[in-house]
Order: sequence, then C-alpha cells, then structure tokens
Amino acid sequence: MQYGLGLPISDPGLLVDWARRAEAAGFSTLGLLDRLVYDNPEPMVALSVLAGATSRIKLQTEVLIGPLRETALLAKQAATLDRMSGGRFVLGLGVGGRADDHIAAGTDLRTRGRRMDDQLDTMRRLWSGAAHSGDCGPIGPAPLRSEGPELLFGGFRPAALDRVGRWGGGFLAAAAPSWAGDLFDTVRRSWKDHGRAGAPRIVAQLNVALGSPALVEEARAAMGAYYEFSGRADYMVAGMRTTPGEIRTASAQFEELGADEIIFYCYGSDPSQIDRLAEVIA
Repeated sequence: MQYGLGLPISDPGLLVDWARRAEAAGFSTLGLLDRLVYDNPEPMVALSVLAGATSRIKLQTEVLIGPLRETALLAKQAATLDRMSGGRFVLGLGVGGRADDHIAAGTDLRTRGRRMDDQLDTMRRLWSGAAHSGDCGPIGPAPLRSEGPELLFGGFRPAALDRVGRWGGGFLAAAAPSWAGDLFDTVRRSWKDHGRAGAPRIVAQLNVALGSPALVEEARAAMGAYYEFSGRADYMVAGMRTTPGEIRTASAQFEELGADEIIFYCYGSDPSQIDRLAEVIA
C-alpha cells in the first residue's frame, strides 16, 4: 500500500513546505484539487512549482476539470510537466459538476462528458506525435511515454467509471469505504470489458485532520465551505477521520477492498499533520 497527501488549499504559500516535508516523510504522492470559481491555487501551476521543490514524490491532480480547459494547451501543459518532473506527474481528470465553474470558463455544463472524451482522444493523438489537424502540425514536447502521463479518472456515474477501461487509466475514489467497493468492482469490470491486461490502479481518498481541536475545527470549516454548493456539506464533514484509530481503520478497509494507494486529504493548514500521519501508517 502507498500513502499520499492531498494538499490544503487555504494558503498556496504553504505548499512548498508541505511538499518538502511530505517527501522527507516518505509519502508517495502530492494531490491537489481543482476549481475555477473558488479561492484555491490553480493545480497545474502549483504542481509545477512543487515539482521543482521536490525530486521523488508524485504530483497528481485530484481531479483536474478537463472540460474547463482548451484541449491542445492542456495536452502541452501535461506533457511539459511530465517531462520536466521526470515522469512524476499523474493527470487525474473529471468533468466537474459545479455550474459556476463552467459559466466562468464559457463551457457547456450539459455536454461536459462528451467534451472530455473528445479531449482524451485529441490529447492521446498529440502525445503520440500526430499532427493536430490538417491545417497545423504536432504539438510538443513529447511526454516520456507515447500514450502520455498516467491517467486517473474520478466520478461516480457509469460513463465516468467506464473511462477507466476505455482509456486505460486508474480510478480515484472520493468515496467512503462503506460504498467504495461497488465502484471498485465497476471499474475492474470496465477494465476487463475493454480487453485491458492486468488491473486498473485504484486510488482511494480519505479526508483527515489530525491535531489539536482548533486544527480539526479549521479543517471541518474549510471542508464544509468547499462542499456547501452540494447541499451535503454536513454529511461530507461527518466523514472526516480525526483520530489515529479512525484513520487506521478506514485505511485497513480500503486495503481489504484492494486499493493500491490512499490519499489522505488535509483541509487543515498545519503541516505538522504530515509527521502525525506518517506515525499512523508506520
């Protein structure tokens, strides 16, 4: 089992310290969420900075809202970060369900799924070195692999889950252990149905806050504000694990379900959580 950290978004200036401390503590991955109409750092820019501040740890979008972005430029950005990080970049993708993000980007919320499938087809072609179109040539730089950086897909609906097998990516599960198992089974079926060899990589996300009561309250408030749009903020906050025992139990449940990696997502800003979490999983 590998363990990564989802970075807090409240203060971008803290993230270099988080990244260096996480790498020194042996964590596998740094994850960063994506919104447009929100007070969060833009993940491709932020992860590029963190790539320069680290040397081993993976850099992962959790998840980048692909349809908000222009496809050729996204392909170029992803390939650049892949090359310059030495293959440490993982492109986690989702379609985004917040209407305000799509309004700000000028994209159509209703067609976001079809748009992302078109984006994936185009990016894979561009990463392989093919011309963009009959009117213009290839777009570099080439990623380290012809198929591009490693892909992860987030989501819950059948079309979203089927992208794992269709495009040969992994699955990022923002779900509690109590109902993540069905999602895992669905993406494994998709993998087989599309004739993929082996098995998809499955990454589980666990919301945590480990420290003083003030830190826990800070994390709960930040998480509640982030999920306020959904009408389910209280439910999401209630699922946050705030003790070593709760974190170990949930981690063991994900491991039993066959997850390959767990990302401990931290909404609290105190980087000393890194050392506390490292002790929990030691």
